[in-house]
Amino acid sequence: MKDVAAAAGVSVGTVSNVLNRPERVSGRTRAKVQQAMRELGFVRNESARQLRAGQSRVLAYVMLDATNPFFTDVAQGIEDVAEAVDLAVFICNSDQRAERERSYLTRLKEQRVQGVLITPVDPQDPALDDLALHGTPVVIVDRTVAGGRCCSVAVDDVLGGRLAADHLLDLGHERIAFVGGPERIGQVRDRREGAGHALVAAGRSREDLVVVETEALTVAEGRGAGARIAGMARRTRPTAAVCANDLLALGLLQECVSLGISVPDDLAIVGYDDIDFAAAAAVPLTSVRQPRRQLGRTAAELLIDEATNPYHRHQQVLFTPELVARATTRQR
Repeated sequence: MKDVAAAAGVSVGTVSNVLNRPERVSGRTRAKVQQAMRELGFVRNESARQLRAGQSRVLAYVMLDATNPFFTDVAQGIEDVAEAVDLAVFICNSDQRAERERSYLTRLKEQRVQGVLITPVDPQDPALDDLALHGTPVVIVDRTVAGGRCCSVAVDDVLGGRLAADHLLDLGHERIAFVGGPERIGQVRDRREGAGHALVAAGRSREDLVVVETEALTVAEGRGAGARIAGMARRTRPTAAVCANDLLALGLLQECVSLGISVPDDLAIVGYDDIDFAAAAAVPLTSVRQPRRQLGRTAAELLIDEATNPYHRHQQVLFTPELVARATTRQR
């Protein structure tokens, strides 16, 4: 800053004002200082500025799975809000691994970020409470939290699972599978629970739901589930499947096509999330839609309010899902 001040023929205080309070400096002087910065290759030391100010200009989003377009859509919503208030967003991918998630949380705490948005492997993990205890605001994204200990933004996944199964029951399907896993992921448990509720409400047993568990929520696991369903005896094979997300559903659809199983004549398929690829599939996918970008925007607004508003009160925002029927299901 001293070098810039000397080159521009102004005081160090004027350079500081150009950087931090430009409205206090005349346009002519500001242009001289900015020209000197360009000629000298000056870059502000943001870390030092934040250390003096005691406040970071960075938010972080710890997403569950960077390969799933659902989470990148949520991240875009977060960035929409952050950009409007001149904040940067760090994107971290836990890859559904609790130990990796905790490692990220430790580093973010050390970096003194302004706040953390997270879709956690386990929303009850004590590491989340520890972050808040150190003064870092936390908002849980795509999961609900018990006790209102922090803000959360989610979609009613139990209702979403029920909407998917209700749709298949209304079409006359009696043997319905639920494809998803691992069970430790809360969204999977809730969506499966909702599908079970639909069967009970239709006078069936919850145990009638054929569970095809997967190790991850990926296209490859969906293809594997398809092979297992194809290998079942025809008289007991499900005629429809509720998938825990669209990637599984797309993998299941791919496997059906490769094995000559007609969709939806032999197997009707419902996905979950309604990512862009759902409508663009070779057989457009019926899916339960979540307001992905709105989830991110709402979560970021709550986080910024907590970081800047001394009267902030935690909120648990729950959006309602919507079933979008396409070609992978139809009237039987």
